[in-house]
Amino acid sequence: MSTERAMLPLGALMFAASMSGWAQSPASDADDDTKTLKPVVVKAAAEAEPQGKDSLRTTTTRIGKGKQQLRDIPQSVTVVTEKLLDDRKIDTVKEALKMTSGITFLAAEGGEEDLRLRGFPVNTTGDLFIDGMRDPAFYDRDTFNMDRIEVLRGSASMLFGRGSTGGAVNQVSKQARLIDQNQVDVTLGSYQYRRVVADVNVKTGDDSALRINAMRTVADNNGAGTSLDKYGFAADYRWGIGTRDEFEVGFFYLNNDNGINYGLPYVRKSATNAALTTIPVDPSSYYGLSSDYNHGSAGYASFAHTHRFSSDTELVTKIRKGDFNRDQRASTVRIAGAALQPGGIAATRENFSSATVLNRNTQNKIQSMENLFAQSDLSTKFEALGLKHQVLTGADFAWEKKIVRQARNAAQGGIDITKPTTTIGAGGGGRVDETARIIVKSSEFESISAGVYAQDLVQLTEHWKVLAGLRYDGMSAQYDTFNLATSAVTNYQQSIYKASQRFGVLYQPSDRHSFHLSYGTSFNTSGDTYSYSAQNVNTPPEKSMNLELGAKIDSADRRMSSRFALFRGVKLNERNTDPLLNIAVLSGKRHATGFETDLVGKITPRWEVYGSYTWIWDAEIDKGAEGAEGRGSRPSLIPKHQGSLWSSYQVTEKLRLGAGANARTRMTPNRNPAGLYSDGYITFDALAEYEAITDKLTLKANLTNLTNKFYADSLYANGHYVPGVGRTVYLTASVKF
Repeated sequence: MSTERAMLPLGALMFAASMSGWAQSPASDADDDTKTLKPVVVKAAAEAEPQGKDSLRTTTTRIGKGKQQLRDIPQSVTVVTEKLLDDRKIDTVKEALKMTSGITFLAAEGGEEDLRLRGFPVNTTGDLFIDGMRDPAFYDRDTFNMDRIEVLRGSASMLFGRGSTGGAVNQVSKQARLIDQNQVDVTLGSYQYRRVVADVNVKTGDDSALRINAMRTVADNNGAGTSLDKYGFAADYRWGIGTRDEFEVGFFYLNNDNGINYGLPYVRKSATNAALTTIPVDPSSYYGLSSDYNHGSAGYASFAHTHRFSSDTELVTKIRKGDFNRDQRASTVRIAGAALQPGGIAATRENFSSATVLNRNTQNKIQSMENLFAQSDLSTKFEALGLKHQVLTGADFAWEKKIVRQARNAAQGGIDITKPTTTIGAGGGGRVDETARIIVKSSEFESISAGVYAQDLVQLTEHWKVLAGLRYDGMSAQYDTFNLATSAVTNYQQSIYKASQRFGVLYQPSDRHSFHLSYGTSFNTSGDTYSYSAQNVNTPPEKSMNLELGAKIDSADRRMSSRFALFRGVKLNERNTDPLLNIAVLSGKRHATGFETDLVGKITPRWEVYGSYTWIWDAEIDKGAEGAEGRGSRPSLIPKHQGSLWSSYQVTEKLRLGAGANARTRMTPNRNPAGLYSDGYITFDALAEYEAITDKLTLKANLTNLTNKFYADSLYANGHYVPGVGRTVYLTASVKF
């Protein structure tokens, strides 16, 4: 793609803005510019925007490129603010996403959780973002530097490029603000849990500020069998805040030295019933080795520049360079064969006991990723031909490189390590020498991609708006695999060029009501998982589309916001392996149809609520290969009902109480083996918060999963599942100064 082509929408829109009187010429009208864009006025408007810690409710977002009102986006968006994260004592992005209905988790082969939104993969297609730029690496994400998490539902390749079939998740980082505000949170909890988080914001000048966030967490167990040992640091410095040219530099680093609970095995129900079920153990149970671990680091530096041509036109340019590493040494825990069980009898749920023997096999993942992202987005408002326009346009660039390493076995010139068995009664423990493994590079993926997009929201009449957008993407990638014994190289290459569309109609009869009908497309390439094979390297992208009819409604007092949506997502040409040719062909098709609603805000000045619910009543694989998860079946990891509810009440000026629940009906793991279902569940949480010293010291108690409900949270085929967090208690002291 040529540079001239990529810059065309930016130049064209800047020209249109200038012709409409929104952008002033830099020479002759310099003095008028200064008068038009008064720094003090802009600063006041910028700082008036609430932080995520201030409220459960928000009315604006930048997930759709550029700052927009949620009511002007003809697509469903759910926002989880820092206040909700704090209220429910949520430390990880995975737990945060459980507050948004419609999201489920696959316990993937690499140990990382694969998110599904409306039944379609999210993170394996690159649909996790930080401040609008991709966050594709696999690591255990922490919330210590997050202002909010935004979930855009439905096809969104027009905004973000490849992927975005089920939607996109944007993690919004904390920014420096023109205030002096500091807070330190100290938490003690179950299983020797200790966590300290510091948030320091200092105003360094009339239009500059520095914000530093730091975290340290250790625990013997996270309530689901994984020990914690991690720390993080983030710094953000902004200057020129609210002026014509605003700059921002940031740095983020997270280090995980955690343990890993790869999962628990399924067991047969009885000797005469081959159906699989979960094992009856505590959610915090761990059966891996003491030498298992999940080490990783995530670090990136970023730069942003905002140029305001006027109060309605701004150009935002961002650059981010990231480096990520992961070294996972895990044990796949399985029920041992009959020969190793007491009495030589195969283990079932009926004879399951503390003497049941478990094998511990090896599942390691050693990988690194580098990436460089750059994007420039122009947003402007103007009138042309008697119509009001809100235009977004931009271009982005990405370079990504991923290296995967594996251990050689004895036949390949390395060593074989046999892990000892254990029993249910003995639990985890024992060690092997992980340093003895001979690690070599097994594959390397590298890609360069670029995209250019433009969309226009046109106000046709007082109450009607239409939106149309188009994006064009190009991606060139290569993938090398290395023979572990000989280091011989096999090379695969692919180039993709693809367009995506987005259309919508908005009816807004008042400033409290917004109804929309939208259509969007997305595409997924064979390289979305950062690998190729002989079967799929020449396979064109899959194409998906999403239809949505929805509404966003605010209460008369503006304290409550609600969202409703009917949606239908369809993957039109899903990849399937042709059994005769042994290549991937686009012969499959699947769909998911459902209803969603969110409710957030204050019922009364003292009573605040948040709710999110999804009902997918119709989901089916329409075309595809015969087999475990084939034509006519409901796709895996799609429960029929799922929801989250939270409510808090300010009992007195100093005392606040809260309670909430998460619930899901049953669903199948991937490939739906033998009709296996994970049972539905409902868990309950509680909060008690006391303001000991006004605006200075707050004491808070959280109880998570108060009934100690055991449930399978992340699922993987008939091999294993990762349990949800069991009952945990946290006590937090927050000091402001």
